[in-house]
Amino acid sequence: MRLRRARGRDPLGLRRVLSDRLLPALVAAMALLAALTLAGARGAGGLVARWEGGAATALTLQLPQGAGTERALAALDAMPEISEARPADPARLKALLRPWLGEVPAIPLPTIIELRLARLPPDAAALAARIAAAVPGATVEAHGVWVARLLALARSLEAIALSALLLVAGIATAVVAVAVRAGIAARREAIAILHALGATDGDIAARFARRVALLVGLGALGGTLVAAPVLAGFADLAAPLLGGRAGSGLLDLPWSVLPWADLALLPPAAALIGWLTAQLTLRRWLRRLP
Repeated sequence: MRLRRARGRDPLGLRRVLSDRLLPALVAAMALLAALTLAGARGAGGLVARWEGGAATALTLQLPQGAGTERALAALDAMPEISEARPADPARLKALLRPWLGEVPAIPLPTIIELRLARLPPDAAALAARIAAAVPGATVEAHGVWVARLLALARSLEAIALSALLLVAGIATAVVAVAVRAGIAARREAIAILHALGATDGDIAARFARRVALLVGLGALGGTLVAAPVLAGFADLAAPLLGGRAGSGLLDLPWSVLPWADLALLPPAAALIGWLTAQLTLRRWLRRLP
């Protein structure tokens, strides 16, 4: 005999056993943490990409007074590690120094050459030494060394965030399993009677799984919706650091920079985890019945 699937029928009393408040609330809290963690991982990955293509591959070279700029540029262009070498704009240098030195046209400014590397070197200090040897007397500002350390830190944060995301998923699976076991314990006799009357394991497990997937999916949706304005607020705080400007209200928050595709996957992924966990947990219990 197969369980009848008419709408509104609940022969196992799952609406009373599987609470529509506690389980969604717990899943919503974990979905909130997962959304924050996922956004943190995406943000760290973005910083890695930004630094790898920007400051990490940039060096500056200061030439001594009287040194030939053309000769230095020729020596730098001959190095395979350097993709571009160009003198810095004197007007831009004066603008950078104006807050500290003011208008001082009588002071001769050094010749600065901006270097762009073809790729991030494994040892920035060794590359800086080779550049200094190719241009005698020049001073190399190897700020890529510090950026490389920041890259290592960002990659570590990205790995930690992804590990935390897996941990949250594991905790969610455990919570769902505990809820299903509690439901089984509360409806043990009803399940056993239906099983003895001929209800298949798939029918019984499907009812549990559908109820759990609905509750878990709704809870994850609620947690994701709560996380969205929180993430937008963080993005607004970080906007001045990335060359943007902070918003003046809720509508001015940088909603477009949020990882919407990733956030949209959280509710269906949580529902799938709940469905699979309920199926496996209940089928394992049903195998023990005579």
